[in-house]
Amino acid sequence: MTTPATTLISPACRDALEQWLAGLAALQGAAENTVTAYRGDVVEFLAFMTHHFGGPQGLGALAEISTGDMRAWMAATRATGTGARSLARKLSAVKSFYTWLAERQGFEPTAVLSARSPKFQKKLPRPLAEDAARAVIETVEFQSTTDWVAARDVAVVTLLYGCGLRISEALGLTGADAPLPAVLRITGKGGKERIVPVLPAARAAVDRYLRLCPHPQERAAPLFRGVRGGALNARLIRSAMAQARAQLGLPASATPHALRHSFATHLLEAGGDLRAIQELLGHASLSTTQAYTAVDTAHLMDVYNRAHPKA
Repeated sequence: MTTPATTLISPACRDALEQWLAGLAALQGAAENTVTAYRGDVVEFLAFMTHHFGGPQGLGALAEISTGDMRAWMAATRATGTGARSLARKLSAVKSFYTWLAERQGFEPTAVLSARSPKFQKKLPRPLAEDAARAVIETVEFQSTTDWVAARDVAVVTLLYGCGLRISEALGLTGADAPLPAVLRITGKGGKERIVPVLPAARAAVDRYLRLCPHPQERAAPLFRGVRGGALNARLIRSAMAQARAQLGLPASATPHALRHSFATHLLEAGGDLRAIQELLGHASLSTTQAYTAVDTAHLMDVYNRAHPKA
């Protein structure tokens, strides 16, 4: 993929970057969006170094980058209005690339790897209240004047809230998944597979959509279709949610992804096991699940006191 910034990078660096990205996708199962974001981050870094040193830098020159050069790049990036969170992501991508490159080129990447990530306060997820989540699903049904489109949108948001799916996972279902079974095998981020129970309400919503959908269901075709029969664009679900949000007076945080937050939070509030919720969400780390579900210390201590044999 060639961009104006890419033309500022030496051919050797471009080749190395593409090899690294190909390895991320093939060996580590990195999602397409992740690969695209990493490519942009590293290209920006290498393009900056081209300006910084007055010309394209080969692989040998990259091994000579100093701590001062890293500070200069980070300062210049912040000066463009990039926030601390975004800069931390860019630095993570650069470090990952340098770790890979150093192993193959045999140089010491300490100057790059020792660069400190800017501190930022992690945003806690903002789930919807239970009644708000139900109201959203009910309201989405009335955002379209076409019956099958309304049924489709209801089916998608019901899957997001009822199964804790990411929107990409719901829209990644195919005709081979219909009618929905009692459990779904979902492939999430990083190619991680998980088993997700499907509530009767979600199966019923999808069944209604399939009865009304005018497009023939084929095993290899997307389960959820656009008006012209192609794959449903996530933007349309976000738009339906935005309309429902405005009608219900909900905050801007009431997005399709907030329904996934709500799924986990409401399970936890009802006494669900944190480890089980971790598996349902497909998180590699329990700490991620804690942040995802906005678990507070008091609730964790309550779980500990009730569950630990020595409590």
